[in-house]
Amino acid sequence: MPGIWTMGELLVEIMRPQEDVELYTTGEFRGPFPSGAPGIFISTAARLGHRAGIISGVGDDDFGRNILDRLKKDGVNCEYVLESQTGVTGAAFVTYFSSGERKFIFHINHTPAVEAKSPEELSDEMKGADFFHIMGCSLMPSVEFGKEILSTIYKFKKNGSKISFDPNVRLEMLKDPTVYKVIKEVYENSNIFMPGISELKMITKEDDVNKAIQKAFENESMQVLVLKNGSKGSRIYTRNGLEVEQSIYPVQEVDPTGAGDSYDAAFLCGLAEGKSLADAAKMGAAAGALNAAAFGPMEGHINPDTVKKMIDDNE
Repeated sequence: MPGIWTMGELLVEIMRPQEDVELYTTGEFRGPFPSGAPGIFISTAARLGHRAGIISGVGDDDFGRNILDRLKKDGVNCEYVLESQTGVTGAAFVTYFSSGERKFIFHINHTPAVEAKSPEELSDEMKGADFFHIMGCSLMPSVEFGKEILSTIYKFKKNGSKISFDPNVRLEMLKDPTVYKVIKEVYENSNIFMPGISELKMITKEDDVNKAIQKAFENESMQVLVLKNGSKGSRIYTRNGLEVEQSIYPVQEVDPTGAGDSYDAAFLCGLAEGKSLADAAKMGAAAGALNAAAFGPMEGHINPDTVKKMIDDNE
């Protein structure tokens, strides 16, 4: 199967099991669960049968084992995951509210999650990758790590991989305003752009959605824009205009964390398999729904059969 790679933070996630419990309040947590947007993304790609790998870092500790055991079980190439003897694995604490909002506390800065280096040379497996996918949240904790990701983008791009980018802004992680320069450079090198509406407006600096879409395609590299809008589904654009409108698939939502990352992975898997934009969007919607139906950021029952069944049941 075609190859998909990513680079970014790996961490464990520890969550409130009940809604409306503030993180500053003493109470119960569940976890640790393996997480990090790039980890969720690459796990989904691997579970859908693709050659998949990640460049990242964890500590040589039990939390790191929690993550690596899971990714390796899913079939992810973890050869380029730094196992630090000095740093501890990154972590995120999450609470949920009945309004649908979430609140995070991230412990990522100065952890191995943002210390991985761009490989001096791409391996043969990396050179064969169809897509190299980047999450905006990976660019935010450390400008230095963002620059390592940029360096890696240029290496994959030189070898013919398409660059996909989900800006995935996490305000809790946005500590250095100069990170916008890094985000802009990643955006300018992207072939597939997968923002939410607010992120699209932020990056294009256009308040009107239609103008923002037009502005995005002024980027010479841009081929496909996937505009994600939560419960309203997604719309897929090319330079020819709107190509696909995809609704969400109904499930009993248990945990929304990671649904967008699973959507990204399944959508790119569909493109890598030569499917149409419409069919790739269906795969994305199915994987996102399956992930939201389970508690834990990458605990959805996602594989080729369950994705196909979700699509078939909603045709």
